[in-house]
Amino acid sequence: MASFASQTFFILFFSFFSAFLITINGEFSSESVIITSTKRMEKTTRLHFYFHDTVSGKNPTAVKITRAHNMSAGSFGTAYMADDPLTEEPEFSSKLVGRAQGIYASASQHDVGLLMVMNFAFSEGTYNGSTLSILGRNEIFHTIREMPVVGGTGIFRFARGYALAKTVWYNKHGNAVVEYNVSVVHY
Repeated sequence: MASFASQTFFILFFSFFSAFLITINGEFSSESVIITSTKRMEKTTRLHFYFHDTVSGKNPTAVKITRAHNMSAGSFGTAYMADDPLTEEPEFSSKLVGRAQGIYASASQHDVGLLMVMNFAFSEGTYNGSTLSILGRNEIFHTIREMPVVGGTGIFRFARGYALAKTVWYNKHGNAVVEYNVSVVHY
């Protein structure tokens, strides 16, 4: 029978060195080298479309999901969930090319600056099923606003670029039509 000291030594030794003996099934990250016969070429794509945001009426495309706690400039804290149509021309009846799906919220206490977290999900032509993700500040009363494209899926996988937004029309109810010119670099 082993003594208490030898048992204690064995437990400490096993506890200390067992970390080196354990095999983990999953990895945090790994890299693999893939050799292809052709190099991927980066492409630049420019898109032009119109965003129709309707917050009033019988069929709104954006609904308020939070309200400002108190009255502040720009309704700080108010947020909307949107599923807005994207069209080829400024008229609502023009050809649908996709949907703008996401959230925009008043993120400024001092002016009207929106935080835009939006996916442009395309449904037309070669872009059908592909998306672009926008994340940035939209100062809606500026003539031209620039927001970053932070990613994409499908044809736009690994996308990066920018979106320029220009309000074409709006009314006192908050409904608007916004022209978008988007430039993205992708594979």
